[in-house]
Amino acid sequence: MVMRKATVHDIPGIMEIIKQARAYLKENGVDQWQNGYPDENVILNDILNENSYVLVSEEALIGTAAVIFDGEKTYDYIEGKWLTDGNYGTVHRLAVASPYRSSGAAGIMMNLIERLCIDNKMQSIRIDTHEDNKPMRRFLKKCSFKYCGIIYLEDGSKRLAYEKLL
Repeated sequence: MVMRKATVHDIPGIMEIIKQARAYLKENGVDQWQNGYPDENVILNDILNENSYVLVSEEALIGTAAVIFDGEKTYDYIEGKWLTDGNYGTVHRLAVASPYRSSGAAGIMMNLIERLCIDNKMQSIRIDTHEDNKPMRRFLKKCSFKYCGIIYLEDGSKRLAYEKLL
């Protein structure tokens, strides 16, 4: 498995992974990604801003994530405390194709994201998730992320915020 920057040609595959993740969240009673977000325009914007990455095995798209190195406006205010005030990479829209769920693919992708953040001189990685997204919360704990507090999205939605020092 390798991780590479996504291209516009990857959009159909990325959207299929997101569709599968959306269905998984709905099946598990998680009201996240149920309003059409992220849509094709969000993914295209990630690609054009060179923030979109895909995990690939033998030409098959296995996972997708946005990794951003220039901060996250919604992380400026937190009810709690971040682990560091230094440079951080932000991970958004992390998803793995259904056939690869519970295969370790998400962990491999997160390890590659950590390496990418280190290569870009980041001191930590930050990520947030819906409070009902227990599978993601377990995954973040397994990846040694620490719960830091609550952040609010631009629409006022509450999210649980995590950080991992690199």
